[in-house]
Amino acid sequence: MAQSALDKIARKLRMKKDDLSLLQQALTHKSYLGEVADLESNERLEFLGDSVLGMIVAEHLFARFSERQEGELAKAKAVAVSEPILAEAAKRIGLAPGLLLSTGEEMSGGRDRTSILADAFEAVVAAVYLSEGLDAAGQLVLRALRPILEDIEREEHHRNYKSILQELSQSRYRKAPKYVVVSESGAAHDKTFVVEARLDGVPLGRGTGKSKKQAEQAAALDALEHPKFEREHKEEARA
Repeated sequence: MAQSALDKIARKLRMKKDDLSLLQQALTHKSYLGEVADLESNERLEFLGDSVLGMIVAEHLFARFSERQEGELAKAKAVAVSEPILAEAAKRIGLAPGLLLSTGEEMSGGRDRTSILADAFEAVVAAVYLSEGLDAAGQLVLRALRPILEDIEREEHHRNYKSILQELSQSRYRKAPKYVVVSESGAAHDKTFVVEARLDGVPLGRGTGKSKKQAEQAAALDALEHPKFEREHKEEARA
């Protein structure tokens, strides 16, 4: 990455020039290590950033929505820190052009890949935290996630469950989930639907609602907690 590009991102993130090497590490995908020696990938920073990000979002939701119960807050947080939302945040603060990728990863569209962008955002959160402290990291997170946090405030974030699952499924498996009504009950004017979200015919989540759309959203949220869609570093931690 050209020094001027790194300086530009650092200024946008309000990081000290002394910590440019930390920022460069946060933007270094593991694929790049095969082409350039003496660099470290962003995986360790991503590990730290995941926890810092989670705490910042959880604290914000806890303080902002004192009337909401734990279950509501947990669902809102799950949306706010999901891969597609973090990938959007990475683009919003200009990280995509600064990613360091191998030639192969670059040619295969890695600069726009949801998982790579989301991981880079977490790593950058960690870099800002280590460089400037928790307050600065909090300001970055709340600024970058403002659109989804505003949706949560208006209680409009529920609409994101299906789109989030769709993006994750397409990004990881190149396939879209399908929604199947497995049962419906009740009088014609007061039906309850049970829907499953499936991938290749395999049920990943189940949801219930007073309309098919509502049940599909609930099924998508349930599917987001399936191991197929958990972050890679969490899968590695369980291994």
